[in-house]
Amino acid sequence: LFAERNGLVLALASSQKWLKCSVGFVGVSDGYKDLEAHKTMTWEYQHAENGNVAMTGEIDLAGVDNSFVLAVGFGHDAAEAGHHAWASIMDGFHYAKKRYIKEWLNWQNSLAPQEVSQNKFGKLARISAAVLRIHESKSFVGGTIASMSIPWGSSKGDDDIGGYHLVWPRDLVQIAGGFLSMNSKTDAFRAINYLMVTQEPDGHWSQNMWLSGKPNGLGIQIDQIALPILLVNLCSTNGALDPHMIHSYWNVVKKAVSYIIKYGPATSQDRWEEESGISIFTLATEISALLAAANFAEKNNEPGIAAYCRETADYWNDNIEYWTYVTDTALAKEVGVEGYYIRINPTGLAAKDLIGKSMRIKNHSEDKVLVAISELVSVDALALVRFGLRAADDPKILNTIKVIDAKLKTDTPNGPCWHRYNNDGYGEHEDGSPYTGTGIGRAWPLLTGERAHYEIAVGNFEKAESLLKTMEAFANHGLLPEQVWDTDDIPERGLYLGKHSGSALPLVWAHAEYIKLCWSLRHKKVFDMPLYTQERYIKNKTKVDWEVWRFDYPCNSISKNKFLRIEILSPAIVRWSVDGWKTTNETATLDTGLGIHAADLPTKAINEGDLLFTFYWQDAQHWENNNFKITIANE
Repeated sequence: LFAERNGLVLALASSQKWLKCSVGFVGVSDGYKDLEAHKTMTWEYQHAENGNVAMTGEIDLAGVDNSFVLAVGFGHDAAEAGHHAWASIMDGFHYAKKRYIKEWLNWQNSLAPQEVSQNKFGKLARISAAVLRIHESKSFVGGTIASMSIPWGSSKGDDDIGGYHLVWPRDLVQIAGGFLSMNSKTDAFRAINYLMVTQEPDGHWSQNMWLSGKPNGLGIQIDQIALPILLVNLCSTNGALDPHMIHSYWNVVKKAVSYIIKYGPATSQDRWEEESGISIFTLATEISALLAAANFAEKNNEPGIAAYCRETADYWNDNIEYWTYVTDTALAKEVGVEGYYIRINPTGLAAKDLIGKSMRIKNHSEDKVLVAISELVSVDALALVRFGLRAADDPKILNTIKVIDAKLKTDTPNGPCWHRYNNDGYGEHEDGSPYTGTGIGRAWPLLTGERAHYEIAVGNFEKAESLLKTMEAFANHGLLPEQVWDTDDIPERGLYLGKHSGSALPLVWAHAEYIKLCWSLRHKKVFDMPLYTQERYIKNKTKVDWEVWRFDYPCNSISKNKFLRIEILSPAIVRWSVDGWKTTNETATLDTGLGIHAADLPTKAINEGDLLFTFYWQDAQHWENNNFKITIANE
């Protein structure tokens, strides 16, 4: 039996002869329809072309011990595919089985610590390790897809050829981290090299891509540009990279950090591929990646770039609360806290000015698409702790956790699970019917793992271990789903509270989070929390004494206790005045080496009043013909 598509041929061979063979169109003339109608195989079609095709065969078992072997072979033509299939049968099933088991055992036994690889800590450790390894491509080494499943696949048509059979850089970084936590450095190394060769020329990675690296999704998530930088750093600190590799990877890291600085801190898509703006999760990854890139810059003899990366990270870190922490909202009063971190700020306004502002969110029908920005909360705020930017016991973090638990936590028979954010629309409809572009977001087991990592950061190891066991209880035959059903049972649809929904199963990212959680519990510290962010922002509490003006983020006023940094994308002369253009000063921008040109103006030495400025663009050799104003004030 043969099937062919786009120059690839599949051959199905049997050790016993075929009595009958047939090919047919699925649901119309295939073997299932034949058996359903006739209770025996009666159709013997020789060809079925240009459709969704199924192959059916009846095997002759007369005069044998009722045993037979089937083999599938692949090739560029029928002869090659048939040769591979028949050669496999001649080798014998027992030989293939023995070799297959030996290779898996050798790999599993190479994992460390042995307590994890032998299931002594975390009963899903071996299965999770296998799930990670199984999803890696044989043709594109290091490329690991998000899942072999298609979410709500039973409702999909033949035109949905992707499903989760794609590479998300976000997921791949988590997977590589899982490998590292098992001390499987070669597996992590393959993943990082895959990322190195799939970067786009301007420094970004695609939202998702086919294994060849060809982009699929057209959106850009800046967290998926920051996370590969953090993976290089994680590999380096865990001994998975030789020193010379840090130098060979520098050009990739440099392009990525240049993209982050030019287009951040806002992102056109957040972590969940939906909204644009300053996302709390993306912001946390950006700041951490900037500091990691600064370390690589120093190792590659570029101290100027290192300094600028740290300065940008410090400025963005200093403004996290300005952009994303709201106070005195109706939700804050309902929960009994003074404020909390919001999911995303799409406006560029200060968080205090967001009350009364609304935004449109995806995956909802038109009548439910508008929500209040200041009351959109997400588990993503925990990233501030996970990436070492805020202490686990910071009062603002504790306030936000109260809001998260009040609005996003679901208690199930297996334990607690969390939704991504309130008003999520990615999940089954209320009646349990499949997601159709709109729906109701359900609870994610991987978020139980993220919460457990927070509990480790705060020192609550007993609760973290309880959440590990909750993750295990969410598994279906050892496989962790993307989402679990979060409300009353609907037996006729196979939906039960705390059990897997019709979303992806397994979700490889969830298994990676589980594996890292096993390590973190064993060592009583968060595996992938950067040390340099904790040192800089939690221990030393690094602050800045400047404000930044950009065309996309113009500041209207500045304290006279701070100086002003102007950042633009081309070299220019900044002409400025503090007396209404009676007198003028000129300051040339400096090239940071990352696609940004910056000029620092000495506003600290200027009394209160208006600062006026404009630009002479050196490359184009013309004036901006527009004046800009910033008020210098006492505070």
